[in-house]
Amino acid sequence: MEPIDALREAGRIAGKVRDTVVKEVKPGVKAVDLCDRVNEMVAELGGAMAFPTNVDIDHVAAHYCSPYGDITVIPDKSLVKLDIGVHVDGWIADTAITACFDPDLRYLVDAATAGLDAAINTIRSGIRAGEVGAAIEQAIKSHGAKPIRNLTGHKLARYVVHAGPSIPNVSGRDNHLIMEGDVYAIEPFAVPLSADGLVMDGPPSNIYRFIKKRSLKGVSKRMLKQIQGEYRTLPFASRWVIRRFKGPEGQAAFQELLKTKCIMSYPQLIERTRAKVAQAEHSVIVTGDGCEVTTA
Repeated sequence: MEPIDALREAGRIAGKVRDTVVKEVKPGVKAVDLCDRVNEMVAELGGAMAFPTNVDIDHVAAHYCSPYGDITVIPDKSLVKLDIGVHVDGWIADTAITACFDPDLRYLVDAATAGLDAAINTIRSGIRAGEVGAAIEQAIKSHGAKPIRNLTGHKLARYVVHAGPSIPNVSGRDNHLIMEGDVYAIEPFAVPLSADGLVMDGPPSNIYRFIKKRSLKGVSKRMLKQIQGEYRTLPFASRWVIRRFKGPEGQAAFQELLKTKCIMSYPQLIERTRAKVAQAEHSVIVTGDGCEVTTA
């Protein structure tokens, strides 16, 4: 499959899974069931996971993925971000949507969506990334909210989710030139005006990535070989690995991979004032006069 076709197919799958599973996000539902549902549907449609599904509740802006045995459930009156990454032959589509269970917070969802729409209508070959950020910020503020200024969209490359250049969600930052053929995930985050509009590192996210091969033995050696072979440079969920290497030996082997820095852990990203966060995200291929949205 040609790269452009793989990008489009990954986007088609990601968009379909997003629109299906978001309807299943409801108070009382287990986060792990939503994560597993995404995995199963992506596989059924012929794709693979580009990163573990995020089910980010309220003030968690990004990077919460259910661990093995997770009992977390969707709370009443919550804002829940469902963030999904799919790849086809390494070519990635990244998309997110927010489910709102508090009518008073609906304006945050509308603000994030407006920011995304503004970015899609602004981005084109030859524009500066900061101009796209300015459009996002203006749209979010017009809905009575503010963007999170230290979270950004990001360039996508084959088997690389964060490939260097970013798309800011505010003006005055990152003025690199966007070029035709570039592939970006654009993801505005909206918070109330009273919030800081900044994220900080929180608890471990249960998301990991392969870093380095080392000389290991036994279960640890087999586990690292499986991680390196299946996930390559892409993030993976601890849950995926522990389900294959069950019991105390599997847990000990996973901890050895962390201790020896064979793998790295991502933190959850928490809004600093614990404000509730809404997110909207699409992946786009930049064209001469605009963009093609692959995840619509």
